[in-house]
Amino acid sequence: MRRTIDWADGAIVIVDQVALPAEYRTLTLRTVTELVDAIQRLAVRGAPALGAAGALGVALAATQGGDVRAEADRIAHARPTAVNLAWGVSRALAQLPHGPNAVLAEAQAMLDEDEQRNRAASAHAAEIVLDSCPRRTLRFLSHCNTGHLATVAWGTALGVVWHLHARNLVESVLVDETRPLLQGSRLTAWELAQAGVPYRVQADGAAAAAMARGLVDCVLVGADRIAANGDVANKIGTYGLAIAAAHHRIPFIVVAPTSTVDTSLATGADITIEERAATELTESAPPGATAFNPAFDVTPNALITAVVTENGAFHS
Repeated sequence: MRRTIDWADGAIVIVDQVALPAEYRTLTLRTVTELVDAIQRLAVRGAPALGAAGALGVALAATQGGDVRAEADRIAHARPTAVNLAWGVSRALAQLPHGPNAVLAEAQAMLDEDEQRNRAASAHAAEIVLDSCPRRTLRFLSHCNTGHLATVAWGTALGVVWHLHARNLVESVLVDETRPLLQGSRLTAWELAQAGVPYRVQADGAAAAAMARGLVDCVLVGADRIAANGDVANKIGTYGLAIAAAHHRIPFIVVAPTSTVDTSLATGADITIEERAATELTESAPPGATAFNPAFDVTPNALITAVVTENGAFHS
């Protein structure tokens, strides 16, 4: 499949993730304002893909002139939880003294690196999964979207499924619909269908019951920020999954590139958690209803079997 995000003819081209699964289409972003809007409304999302968006956004600003550093700051603060966005901005911005072409070259190099890193991380994680699970046709549970749509290409946690499916070692995947924006049932299910991997969608609240009924051999999730001690911020509901998996003694594996590790934060308590608009939850509620709508939660490292990057298991 084509890259989720790329550079073409002086603009950023993204897969429009809010259109899926009804329609597969791309958007061409020609201004920083268009990019920031795409990030905030989740037309482009997923921590690694946001890192690429940050870098390409700086390249776009640099090629167009103006106050590049101010534009870079706008991009870096478009969403607060995923560290990769600011990381991508910072890495590209470091090349600004060498001119716009150097900034663009750095951003394009990051696109190539992203797929390589995610393939390596998911390959390491696949071996950890096989070491942790006695079955050899495995039943996974996924949360949110961690496939190629969340990255430039390939994927993180769902990349483990791609590796093992190629070896005929995947029986099925239970896909949490993932509230509040249904990125599991909209995006992960679509990717699994495209790849020919058997799957079933389930309500988030059914995950613990599925574990209790013996339907899950391993939980695979991604990450938006990993603190120095190994605590993990990920899509809301991940913490509850980890508690249920620990109770049922099911391996709980986190897969992410090293760009997601933020050693400046000692623990997950220091991670800023984005809160989404109440209207995402209240459309079917009584008039005047308010909402608690965090986009992410933090899972303590003690509940995680392994955090895996392109370098192998992460040790805090």
